[in-house]
Amino acid sequence: MHHDVAQREDKVGLGIGMMALAVTFFTCIDTSAKWLVLAGFPALQVVFARYAVHFALSLVLFLPREGMDAIRSNAPARQAMRSAFLFGSTICNFTALQFLPITVTTTIMFAGPIAVTLLSIPILGERVGIHRLIAVCIGFAGVLVVIQPWGAEFHPAMLLNVLAMTLASLYFVMTRLLAGLESNATAQVWSSGIATICLLPVVFFVWEWPETLSGFVMMGMVGLFGASGHIFATNAHRLADASILAPMVYIQIITAAAASIIVFGEWPTFWTLIGAAIIVLAGVYIWHRERTQARRMTPPPGDPRASR
Repeated sequence: MHHDVAQREDKVGLGIGMMALAVTFFTCIDTSAKWLVLAGFPALQVVFARYAVHFALSLVLFLPREGMDAIRSNAPARQAMRSAFLFGSTICNFTALQFLPITVTTTIMFAGPIAVTLLSIPILGERVGIHRLIAVCIGFAGVLVVIQPWGAEFHPAMLLNVLAMTLASLYFVMTRLLAGLESNATAQVWSSGIATICLLPVVFFVWEWPETLSGFVMMGMVGLFGASGHIFATNAHRLADASILAPMVYIQIITAAAASIIVFGEWPTFWTLIGAAIIVLAGVYIWHRERTQARRMTPPPGDPRASR
């Protein structure tokens, strides 16, 4: 019996480690995307590179192992919607990165878990108490501190970023909705495949070949980071509960600040850091409340609800 417990602990540790890796890869996606758009490549081309490489890798990884099952979806309409949300989020995010420091775009994306809490009410029929609603409001106040719509630091691209965050949150809610219905393979193939196919006709008109080796390398890397990040994140969720993994996203405060300083020489502003602190505190509070609620809601093993 003791052996079993140790194994479970191991998996949680491994899940947390994988999620930390995934989150680091997410910063790498943004860094390489920003590098590419600043180098003059059209944002849509960078989005295409990010998904096409991800799609190719997903097919190579999953087709030999799972055959056509990797492509067949049990809920095609919902899977297509989920993919469309992620795709839209990436377009908005990569476009915003042209104008904003990574620390700003990352901090706004941190409001994701807070938005997910709100969206879960109508979409998943979840009930959210007053404590969590107050935390949601505080979290959005943190976003306002970063954006400062009233100040000189405000840039319209921040609104694109808020849209990116909202679409990403819808993607996560759809992922929750499809949990247990679809395999990791199907989720990866669809989310990268739909974006690749949609962009194919468009990308021909904007495509610019890289003139340097670093340009080619970065084009490939943005997709490699995308595939790795999502595959690690999905595997992490198989090894540990989402409720444990959620706060790992906040590692990005450190990775995004490091990337911003090292690669672009941009230091996070005082307000970005203050806003980030507020959003993280609200997010961690919501996470804590959700875990407490889940523990309270879990029926005992003999309970008929446990078999649902």
